[in-house]
Amino acid sequence: MTSHEILTSPDAVSTLVVLQLAAPAATLGLIGLPALAGRPLAERPTTRLVGGGFAIAFLAAVGVLGLLAARGFAPVIVHSGTWFAVGHHEATVNLVADGLSMPYVCFSTGLCWLVNSFAGKYLHREPGFTRFFILLALFGTGMNLMVLADSIDVLFAGWEFVGISSALLIGFFFERRNAIDAALRAYTTYRICDVGLLAAAVVVHRAVGAGDFERLFGAEWPHSTSLVPAGTATVVALLLVFAALGKTAQVPFSNWLPRAMEGPTPSSAIFYGALSIHAGAYVLLRCEALLDAAPLARAALVVIGVGSALHASLVGRVQTDLKSMLAYASMAQASLILVEIGVGWRVIPLVHVVGHAVLRSLQILRSPSALHDRHELEAALGGHADFGGWSPVAWLPARAQAAIYRIALERGFEEMAVMQVVGPIVRLLERLAAAERAWVAWLGGKRHGRDGGRA
Repeated sequence: MTSHEILTSPDAVSTLVVLQLAAPAATLGLIGLPALAGRPLAERPTTRLVGGGFAIAFLAAVGVLGLLAARGFAPVIVHSGTWFAVGHHEATVNLVADGLSMPYVCFSTGLCWLVNSFAGKYLHREPGFTRFFILLALFGTGMNLMVLADSIDVLFAGWEFVGISSALLIGFFFERRNAIDAALRAYTTYRICDVGLLAAAVVVHRAVGAGDFERLFGAEWPHSTSLVPAGTATVVALLLVFAALGKTAQVPFSNWLPRAMEGPTPSSAIFYGALSIHAGAYVLLRCEALLDAAPLARAALVVIGVGSALHASLVGRVQTDLKSMLAYASMAQASLILVEIGVGWRVIPLVHVVGHAVLRSLQILRSPSALHDRHELEAALGGHADFGGWSPVAWLPARAQAAIYRIALERGFEEMAVMQVVGPIVRLLERLAAAERAWVAWLGGKRHGRDGGRA
């Protein structure tokens, strides 16, 4: 963004932008500190505080969106200070309000507000009630921080808040072994793919001396242009694509998503039906100018997206529980959104994200009662109701259909393929750990022999 195209940030607009981040962060402290002191708030004050924080952030976002629309969506940069500066190198804490961030904040905080209201009743008398809302407030803070970020450093901080709250909510019912395993699987996948975003930040700082997006691309979204050489743009874009694969559950990092449904239904709706699953798409939309200058990254995004969409469509059709079916449906739509970004579209993916998020959240929130509704319908019809639909492989020979069915049941053999790579690494690490323990024990015994006089 060039300086003459950036509006001078009025105090009122700056306050509203900061409020979108400060409101959910304040509720995190208001309910988190009493819980930390061993005196958690009652259920009703907890839900009202968190809901109030999201309501304030939502209304502030709507207000800023209206002001931006009246001014032709020229971006407003809010300078919140400098984290540190060394010579010509600096890390700033800036927020941006433009045609991408404001619609995204509006629908993300609106959905968090809605889920907060639903969860207050759904988790009534649940032992982890306060813990859930602490993590929901943390997620809302991280999501808004990521969306409003005007530098890759601030974006990375919000990205990590979203990841850790996601993993902790997957393992919310920690008394169940399956929930713990699913949380560890998601957390491990996140950490592997987060290396891409961290490495992209290092490359950006090396190339332009700071993480500010205005040094990477000029003009306002969605008409930005890259300000760095094509080689640098390609490296950064490929790293961002790799980072996005984890959050959007693309092949070969997709196995964690159906397992993530071990968490409470409200968190499944807000994370894997609406917001977290689209975090990677948002980052790629924010950095769309780099993708335009990196045809290799765009081609990789299209190939991976198409492959993941086919994988999710086939595997989702053979799932036996509703939440797994919805997980693969979310994966398929997220894959198509990545394809849309890869082919160069900008506004269409944003509309697709919002529409899919709203629909999938509703479906997941209704999933606990969906089977009950189906049984009631069957009873009203006087027997079993056929809900079967059109099959995309019905035109194939029977043997080919059986082979595809087997592949779908095995989830594309993805688990087996990943374990062929991960298994030997895990065994190597276990042997190294055993050797380290033996070495430490030997050193301890040697030292004991000197001190105690026994050789």
